Amino acid sequence: MAPASASSVVVTKPLTKEDLIAYFASGCKPKEMWRIGTEHEKFCFEVKTLRPIKFEQITALLNGIAERYDWDKVMEKERIIGLKQGSKSISLEPGGQLELSGAPLETLHQTCDEIRSHLHQVKTVAEELEIGFLGIGYEPKASLEDVTIVPKRRLNIITDHLARATTSGPDVMFRTCTVQVNLDYSSETDMIRKFRASLALQPIATAIFANSPFSNGKPNGFLSVRSQLYTDSDKNRTGMIPFVFDDSFGFERYVEYALDIPMLFLFRNESYLDCGGMTFRDFMSGKISHLSNEQPNIKDWELHLGAIYPEVRLKRYLEMRGADGGPLDMLCALPAFWVGLLYDEDSLQTVLDMIDDWTTEEREMLRTQVPITGLKTMFRDRPLKHVAEDVLKLAKDGLERRGYNETGFLKALAEVVRTGVTPAEKLLELYNGDWGQNIDSVFQGLRY
Repeated sequence: MAPASASSVVVTKPLTKEDLIAYFASGCKPKEMWRIGTEHEKFCFEVKTLRPIKFEQITALLNGIAERYDWDKVMEKERIIGLKQGSKSISLEPGGQLELSGAPLETLHQTCDEIRSHLHQVKTVAEELEIGFLGIGYEPKASLEDVTIVPKRRLNIITDHLARATTSGPDVMFRTCTVQVNLDYSSETDMIRKFRASLALQPIATAIFANSPFSNGKPNGFLSVRSQLYTDSDKNRTGMIPFVFDDSFGFERYVEYALDIPMLFLFRNESYLDCGGMTFRDFMSGKISHLSNEQPNIKDWELHLGAIYPEVRLKRYLEMRGADGGPLDMLCALPAFWVGLLYDEDSLQTVLDMIDDWTTEEREMLRTQVPITGLKTMFRDRPLKHVAEDVLKLAKDGLERRGYNETGFLKALAEVVRTGVTPAEKLLELYNGDWGQNIDSVFQGLRY
């Protein structure tokens, strides 16, 4: 073979810390370009048996959605593992939970229409397969052994890591469902303000949306066991990351944080490689390991950031991660709650003033106590319900000032906050009352 010409040789510039900082800075957008990206997960179950569906049934479901509604199939080693349509995607969580990652949209009307359309599509196909979908934060009946394990290499690596690094093991991956919203920032300063406001208030959202009081067919002692499981999970990559409230916080400080978190995997040649606990800092420094021949790139960094699970996560946008999955009205209410608080300057500043004297200890207390006592958690000698009332009003005011007639999406939260009774507590009341302590009733009550 003839030698390659000089013009065909590609020289790869080594990745620097400045490149990692620039990655976050590239997410800055002017306000007119801010969008709303909503994601939600749901459990799939056999209608006749109420058991989790098997991977063969998941395959049939995904194939049916692709063929009927013109989605492109995402494949891994001859297996269908997801779907894509424009900027939307449908993916699988480790326990077979079906997730919609929505498109970045301008209004809450659009994002709720997107959720409704998605649910219509998947239900239409699923009904023919005798599959149902459940809107709840934790698998209420099946044991960990009963859950379907999705055969994806990336998920296997995560699961193995969690089994070693946590007391809750892989439960957080196999038996939980969440709803989250991804929101933009205009500058580093804007990111800092939104990060602080949303991180401090994340336990408020956890309480309002608490919807996972059952495990293994009976009450588990929590209102949000999904949230509680994360407090027992890998503490290196979860939690309330208190440095966000330090004066030194910014893009660079988050880079330093992420650099020292052990990597889970790399993606090379259509395959995921286990990183064996090496940090990204080690990877960039060329530390000798089984991956020493691999050169880090910005895609590796992006993949690594997605394997960090704090209550609020920074990418080229901010992810709100504190809410349990739930019924349709709650899926639409979660983005409305955060858009009203973070996309309106007056509401955002009022939140920052409100939380300014909250201590690290108080924020940690809320994070650990709210999954147990919800809006009845005592905070500064009053139930947390009173803080939630003020916060919900700020969200409503913020939506009103946006001018898109979006405040109706908060109606699902009004009674929860007014009474202090979370969705989980309502489920427990039904369980001990009308349901006669029969957990099977939840599959009818919370089926989409």
